[in-house]
Amino acid sequence: QVQLVESGGGLVLGGGSLRLSCAASERTFSSYAVGWFRRAPGKEREFIALMRRDGTTAYAGSVKGRFTISRDNAKNMVYLQMSSLKPEDTATYYCAASRYGASQYASQYNSWGQGTQVTVSS
Repeated sequence: QVQLVESGGGLVLGGGSLRLSCAASERTFSSYAVGWFRRAPGKEREFIALMRRDGTTAYAGSVKGRFTISRDNAKNMVYLQMSSLKPEDTATYYCAASRYGASQYASQYNSWGQGTQVTVSS
């Protein structure tokens, strides 16, 4: 399984921006579909964004137009650019990878990072 490590979380004022990064351990990472999920305290894990192997993307309605997923296969990296952040975006953010295709369902993914905390103050 590919190993994933997220970074880039932190404390930001509402309306601000952050870019999360996810480093993958495997050179064949380009063959994986990738996704970002988040979990807020007391809530279920929530799908945020995905990128299929062909580069097409999909987003949850709550972040569409504010968040952008991207990847750099040469560096084995996945990114989540977050803009116009709101206090309700506060959560632990996880990147995930799937050999079998991208999905909004967490069960599709067989590799997960440890998470990075994002806190948005009002």
